[in-house]
Amino acid sequence: MMAHILSAAAELFSPYVMAVILGSAVFGLFIGAIPGLTATMATALLVPITFYMDPVPAVAAMVTASAMAMFAGDIPSALLRMPGTPASAAYTDDAFALTKKGMAHVSLGICLLTSAIGGIFGALVLSLFAPPLASLALKFSSFEYFWLCLLGLTTSAFIMQGSPIKGIISLSLGLFVSTIGIDPVSGVPRFTFGAPSLIGGVSLVPVMIGVFAVAEILRFYAHRNPKLALEQVELKGVFSGQGRILWRERKAIAQGNVLGTLIGIVPGAGADIAAWISYSVAKKFSRKPEEYGRGSEEGLAAAGAANNAAVSGAYIPALVFGIPGDAITAIVIGVLFMKGVNPGPTIFLNNPSTVYGIFMAFLVANLLMIPLGWVAIRCGRVILKARLAILMPVILVFCMVGSFAVDNTVTAVGVALAFGVIGYFMEETGIPIAPFVLGIVLGPLVEQNFLTSMMKSGGSFIAFFDRPIAAGLALVTIIIWLSPLLALFRRRPLLQDNPD
Repeated sequence: MMAHILSAAAELFSPYVMAVILGSAVFGLFIGAIPGLTATMATALLVPITFYMDPVPAVAAMVTASAMAMFAGDIPSALLRMPGTPASAAYTDDAFALTKKGMAHVSLGICLLTSAIGGIFGALVLSLFAPPLASLALKFSSFEYFWLCLLGLTTSAFIMQGSPIKGIISLSLGLFVSTIGIDPVSGVPRFTFGAPSLIGGVSLVPVMIGVFAVAEILRFYAHRNPKLALEQVELKGVFSGQGRILWRERKAIAQGNVLGTLIGIVPGAGADIAAWISYSVAKKFSRKPEEYGRGSEEGLAAAGAANNAAVSGAYIPALVFGIPGDAITAIVIGVLFMKGVNPGPTIFLNNPSTVYGIFMAFLVANLLMIPLGWVAIRCGRVILKARLAILMPVILVFCMVGSFAVDNTVTAVGVALAFGVIGYFMEETGIPIAPFVLGIVLGPLVEQNFLTSMMKSGGSFIAFFDRPIAAGLALVTIIIWLSPLLALFRRRPLLQDNPD
């Protein structure tokens, strides 16, 4: 094992890979600091650039860019009350409230340091627990994978904020898109509408570029606001007094680290859900809940640590099971497949140096976040003065180039544009995007493992519950399905006792 670690370290700390990491860090900070441009978009835009890289620098670039973008979203959140990424939305009011009190440096200092702490904590958990989980995953058959994928689809629909019905609609649309192409049993084309280019299915990367990047561009032009003036705020002394604040809020940070990592492991959750849940839990157990929304340093610390911890945690199911924890890891999985590296239990046997390189990349990226994040905060005003009307067309060109580069077809460009329109209308109607994307990613896995299991069992459904791990996953999934009915039955006696 030590030989693989040393080999990974030698590759990661080479001048070329470190230059890639540094460039990706600057790129991620820039994208994340622009309101409306997300960490997922930053990752997707790096795909064509990573085509000619080895697996370690390719993944290191994406890890660094996503972590930096996740923090950089806090800069416009604190200065303009405009969350740069969805994960920043949970604590935007608190960050901006501190800015209005003349404490923008305190707000951004907390966000920077807790993001780095959360990312490092998640990376350590990933490094320590991913290999043992891989040993467990080697015992998984098609039955366990079927229930695990189904659990990921279920949680993605039910834990989304807002209406679970809309989450289910989004998931169903994604599952439908995943069926486009050749039927795995009969070999008959499905939903291709006679287009030969769709026989192989819809490529994942153009879909992601469409629903995240192109949709954001459409939203900008549809809801363009007048140019906002940046308030004159003091951005010096970002680290002043932070040691005292972090020690005072150590419980909130620890809670954010643990919750963020655990939520990141759940397929379909992601950093934005982790930030919201961590913020809500911290508020519920806070001694000063009245400060939340009005400049709570505790809320900032809890949610700030959770979002980057979730980014690291999402790589556990991605590497161990080959199941994306969020949209970012879905893109990374696609890149690894293109590099000939197959995520799953065998990755620790077949590509150990790559795995250890990814672990180290997380630590390097989050340590690098502190000095580069400080520079980004100092340059915050300059970044936020960028003319989006000029920037958006440039980003659109990158999106089209990235889509075309996937398989060198114009169809991929059309797919990105089409799904950009779909993504725009979905978010305009309040239908979440994450279940839709995960439906596309996990749909084929559910179908493939279900059909394989049915052939193994001779068509018997009982075999899906015969194995202990499969039965446990099935029990959890079915309980989540029945939870709305159980809640309804629990409320019914209360309604009968209080007919008024």
